[in-house]
Amino acid sequence: MVMQPMTIMSNGRLNKNSKIYVAGHRGLVGSAIVRRLSSAGYTNLIMRSHAELDLANQAEVNQFLNQEKPDYIFMAAAKVGGIQANNNFRAEFIYQNLIVEANVIHSAWKAGVQRLLFLGSSCIYPRDCPQPMKEEYLLTGPLEQTNEPYAIAKIAGIKLCESYNRQYGTRYVSVMPTNLYGPNDNYDLNNSHVLPALVRKTHEAKVRGDKALVVWGSGKPKREFLYVDDMADACVFLMERDIGDGIFNVGTGMDVTIRELAETVMNVVGFKGEIVFDSSKPDGTPRKLLNVDRMKELGWQAKTSLSEGIGLCYTDFLNKVAN
Repeated sequence: MVMQPMTIMSNGRLNKNSKIYVAGHRGLVGSAIVRRLSSAGYTNLIMRSHAELDLANQAEVNQFLNQEKPDYIFMAAAKVGGIQANNNFRAEFIYQNLIVEANVIHSAWKAGVQRLLFLGSSCIYPRDCPQPMKEEYLLTGPLEQTNEPYAIAKIAGIKLCESYNRQYGTRYVSVMPTNLYGPNDNYDLNNSHVLPALVRKTHEAKVRGDKALVVWGSGKPKREFLYVDDMADACVFLMERDIGDGIFNVGTGMDVTIRELAETVMNVVGFKGEIVFDSSKPDGTPRKLLNVDRMKELGWQAKTSLSEGIGLCYTDFLNKVAN
């Protein structure tokens, strides 16, 4: 049976009366999007916990979206983790992300939802990609092996959006954030990303009175970091301006070495010891810097400096974990 496109329910820009579903509202990005929408006066927000709605269950997702019929969806639900988690749990990372994004995007189309914003990742770009990485570099070379399953799942999400737009006239846009951090981050030392892991390790080293802070890798790779509330601001910015197609990198346009990052975290936390690098641990991709010209041309730029953002992140850690 040939599927036919459903009647489109929403046109134009995001507005204060729009019914908005934020998938993954308890996560790092989803909670930031909710904060951004709420602060801007959007009150018609739909949110469901995993206990209330299993996004891996196609029947549940179909029923939910057909019943609620949101005007807009921010697709921030995903299984995420740091280099160790990505490498150790490769099957979970590709399967869970594939099935969740496929269920939400397909069911959104079936329910007549025209506008959707899909959250991707900068790891979609080739391992040895020219720097800074432009959106058109997608699928031009091999991926970084440590997070290849996650990257492939995210690439599939981008292509789902592109394909539904082309075949059915939907307006699903994809955003590729750089490394994110901020409130509601995961501070688990085994499964978190580099910045929140460094915040925790540095704090605990300070509390113990350690002489040194051990950091994975050589300290030479360069990474770009974006405060998550800036990311949320970019997402709402795109939806408010009626951007309904394409891929958009979202970052600061500036990167630092892992050594420089560790030194900044140490300064914020107040740890006075030295840094020791464990070169037996993997470095991952040598450099990951996004080209953010497309967002700049639209009029958007990140506002939060790295030191300011790490200070806010450390306060969040102290409130939610250390205390």
